[in-house]
Amino acid sequence: MELEAQARLIEEYAGQIVPGLVQTEGYARALFEMFDPKAASEKIDELVTARMSRQTLLSAEFPPDISLILDEAVLRRTFGGPTVMHAQLSRLVDLTLTPTSVVQVLPFEHGGHALVGGTLTLMTLDNGAHVAYEESISTGTLLEDLAAVSARRRAYDLLRACALSPSDTATFIRSLMEVLPDERHT
Repeated sequence: MELEAQARLIEEYAGQIVPGLVQTEGYARALFEMFDPKAASEKIDELVTARMSRQTLLSAEFPPDISLILDEAVLRRTFGGPTVMHAQLSRLVDLTLTPTSVVQVLPFEHGGHALVGGTLTLMTLDNGAHVAYEESISTGTLLEDLAAVSARRRAYDLLRACALSPSDTATFIRSLMEVLPDERHT
């Protein structure tokens, strides 16, 4: 979170869930409840509040530029039911191409790739430094070594080249929104 606050550019690949910086409150709540179904509601509220507070940097006077590549699985794996997922997908559509954000989907048809199995966040900091942060289910690793960061950058760039354009991403996400069941009729 400290590095995010210093970043001028945040580029992220997510293979399983929507990145925290762009999660809706309902989606974040559903994730936390799924992760620990025995957690007290107060604890879940604290986690959701913390997650939402991270997003204030997106509306700062000088917000960072954000580029997200989302594996198709991120969009198809629902959390919190159709209403929550519809709101989350709508948020992603709104971010597909703005002055400070780009969202692209990496479709299943692309097949395997170097970043499968985790998440990768590349950050360019205010001071010009480049760092990478890799995260799996229970661990996270900050990489500052130029060679390691460059290797992750190359993997990210290859995925970006194979991902849908922002326009095609918005169309794809909208098509998923249309087939979500209507909870009012279930």
